[in-house]
Amino acid sequence: MDNSSKTDFFVIKALEDGVNVIGLTRGTDTRFHHSEKLDKDEVMIAQFTEHTSAVKVRGKAIIQTSHGQMENN
Repeated sequence: MDNSSKTDFFVIKALEDGVNVIGLTRGTDTRFHHSEKLDKDEVMIAQFTEHTSAVKVRGKAIIQTSHGQMENN
């Protein structure tokens, strides 16, 4: 079994139109590698992978992880 099935998921729920979710690469040069735009009440379920080490959320959203929930204003 590979480790990706054991990785925690996180949930992003947009509280307004135009919330940007940007995936950043892993390694010595951090770069943008994926971007999504969510409209109000859209939900994205994601996880960190061997390529994604960080996620940037721009706009009003609720972010839920196994460590808790936070609201981005």
